[in-house]
Amino acid sequence: MTTNILECINAILVKKRELPVTALAEEMRSLVQRWHYERRTEAEKCKTWLTPVVETLLSEQYQLSMQMCLNSASDTVYIVLDGDKNRFVDLQARTCSCRRFQLEQLPCAHAMIAIRHSKRDVYNFCSEYYNSSTWKATYAEVVYPLSHQGDWVVPNEVCDVKVLPPDIRSVSER
Repeated sequence: MTTNILECINAILVKKRELPVTALAEEMRSLVQRWHYERRTEAEKCKTWLTPVVETLLSEQYQLSMQMCLNSASDTVYIVLDGDKNRFVDLQARTCSCRRFQLEQLPCAHAMIAIRHSKRDVYNFCSEYYNSSTWKATYAEVVYPLSHQGDWVVPNEVCDVKVLPPDIRSVSER
């Protein structure tokens, strides 16, 4: 996701900014609870080893790899001819000279052709962060709603604290 999560939340809550802080916090909690539930429901439907987005991405990399040629340097090191560029893949180190393999921790098209040639399982070269089991575990917990504010038990030492706005000093212009 290229959008900062705070920018996303800010855009959704733009009309709610004028609410009292407790009401705004409840709106934010409710938003996170809904997102969490939707993602948990979607994750539970997943029957593939990797998340659907990653399965699609690997399929695309596989299709790209079909147009490439391969030369073996060893059982784990390969030279992949990609158009007019040579890419170097080391399956043991999980690296490719295009750097996508190590940055995304998923096989790039160059690594894909090397994995296919070596008759290895592509899933063994994917980070566990992309496993559907990790996705499910991420959203396994429930974001619970809050009870009515009148039902809250607040200790006296918290009630007695006077909250002041932050002391803001303006930065002098140069």
